[in-house]
Amino acid sequence: MKIGLMYSNCDYAMRPDDFAREAEARGFESLWLPEHSHIPASRRTPYPGGDLPKDYWHTRDIFVSLGAAAAATSRIKLGTGICLAQQRDPIWLAKEVATIDELSNGRFLFGIGAGWNAEEMENHGIPFNKRWAILREKIAAMKAIWTQENAEYHGTYVNFDPIWMYPKPVQKPHPPIILGSATGAGLQRIAEYCDGWIPIGFMIQDLPAAIADLQARTRAAGRATHVHEVSIFWANPDPGEIRKYAEAGAHRAILALPAEGRDILLPMLDEYAKLLENAA
Repeated sequence: MKIGLMYSNCDYAMRPDDFAREAEARGFESLWLPEHSHIPASRRTPYPGGDLPKDYWHTRDIFVSLGAAAAATSRIKLGTGICLAQQRDPIWLAKEVATIDELSNGRFLFGIGAGWNAEEMENHGIPFNKRWAILREKIAAMKAIWTQENAEYHGTYVNFDPIWMYPKPVQKPHPPIILGSATGAGLQRIAEYCDGWIPIGFMIQDLPAAIADLQARTRAAGRATHVHEVSIFWANPDPGEIRKYAEAGAHRAILALPAEGRDILLPMLDEYAKLLENAA
């Protein structure tokens, strides 16, 4: 069982390069950072968890932060948890992903999602009810850019004639694309065009059944030999719960930490590091 970390990478929290260095020194397998480009002041879209924490509009840029973390480390994997890919230009995003993967020597994990804040998407020109279709096309276009010398894509939302774009990712054919979702439709998307699943732990009531469902959908999608890596986001740090994740078929538990400074985060890292002794 791999043990990863996610912390709220805010401008008032510990620097991502410092945090990554400390996480790697303790033996954690991966570091995941969240993102929002901004939070609209209207607050028309309600936050699913009640009052919106200020972390959401104080996050640093996810790729600049991961670049700093990559430069400060050599082993720990670096993930987006998650990147709102539908809000980003796919050509620029393909370059950012490939660059992080190159500079980290193949340590990048591409966690993606379609988000929940309608106004945030609208400010990027993305209609909320089209977000999943746009996300799928942008992922398909990026796969073409990563794997083809003369890449082109012609879809409903993404359209470009042949282009040259380097660097190409170190990982082949590209870094794993890991989708965050908790619905049957999300599992279907993973089965069809993603490489892994990163559900929020408390949103999945029956994890073994959900993993079996994903496996069945993957076979039905014609990808019978593909194994989707399952990573539990905001995992319960209780050792017994982590064992249950592993027994259910999950591969990774990602523990969440708050937007705080070294004085609070380092003791939390020390406490969570005890879990590594029992991780297989």
